[in-house]
Amino acid sequence: MPALTIMIKPVSGRCDMRCRYCFYADEMRCRAGEKPAVMREDILEKAVRRVLRCAEGSAGFYFQGGEPTLAGVGFFESVLRFEKQYAPPGLRVTNAIQTNALHLTEDMIAFLARSGFLVGVSLDGSAALHDRYRRDARGGETWSRVKENLDLMLAAGAEANVLCVLTQDAALQPEAVFEALSPYRYLQFIPCLDPLNGERQPWSLTPEAYAHFLTVTFGLYERAYLQGKAVSIRTFDNWLAVLLGQEPENCAMTGRCGTSLMMESDGTLYPCDFYGTDEWALGNIRDTSLRGILQSEKERAFLTASLPVPPQCRECRWGFLCRNGCRRERGEDGVSRWCEALRAFFPAAYPRMLKLTERIR
Repeated sequence: MPALTIMIKPVSGRCDMRCRYCFYADEMRCRAGEKPAVMREDILEKAVRRVLRCAEGSAGFYFQGGEPTLAGVGFFESVLRFEKQYAPPGLRVTNAIQTNALHLTEDMIAFLARSGFLVGVSLDGSAALHDRYRRDARGGETWSRVKENLDLMLAAGAEANVLCVLTQDAALQPEAVFEALSPYRYLQFIPCLDPLNGERQPWSLTPEAYAHFLTVTFGLYERAYLQGKAVSIRTFDNWLAVLLGQEPENCAMTGRCGTSLMMESDGTLYPCDFYGTDEWALGNIRDTSLRGILQSEKERAFLTASLPVPPQCRECRWGFLCRNGCRRERGEDGVSRWCEALRAFFPAAYPRMLKLTERIR
């Protein structure tokens, strides 16, 4: 068994915010029944033990939600305790958590700073852009509280990056987004997902807006690097890595789905966070072996479905960089919804990318 990663949702989709575009709230509405509000410790222990016994070389645990910090500091202390108890000698174990950072206690901030967790904080650029769609449960603005807690974590010594969901509004204001987030240096921009039913929403991102965002933001990224003030932007970093002969670490940029399970708060396993629906339930960690799940017909079918390459992608000049994107973002024709955006972006950006790789070498 190779290196393993598993995403764990300790409180399922439970959250103290009501982001209007939340893809996981949409998935939950498409499932039968409800998941437990907090994962039981025996389920957590079994998951950690089985992952560590199956993995070779490294194992990664990623905690998301909903808002995973609602599980409390004690839950994550148990994670570390079980890892210490069950990790075989020589196995590299990493932990990461994605948080909205809205209601982080002093204890949670201190834990995240001392524990070695990589912390991703959701912050959608400027206050105006963030507060448009990321409201708390009472409908109140959240940007100032999130930013304050992010700054407190960094001051305490936590390793943190920022994740920005690219809505249509944010994509049309790339300068404002970059100005607000670049001081944090490590950034991810994730195109906003439409609901599973495919209906467009007021915040839905268009290819034209995405192309505009990529073009302007790459110029800012390039300028920052040339001025000795480099800002890491995951998408651009991965494209440069490909040009340097490396494989992208972002699964959405590899062209195929990988073995990266998601586990719900009741122990049910799914092949991916974007496919946490009843149709794709693989079994439960309580009564199904992890090896059995990874070797199951349904898991193989999931992985195989991402492999076909449409003819236009084989013929496209940019196919080696684009790789047809994430399966969840492909249309009925099997082509990435961002094809048009990338065809507009790459011609001007590619020569500049090559120059950056020459400097990096």
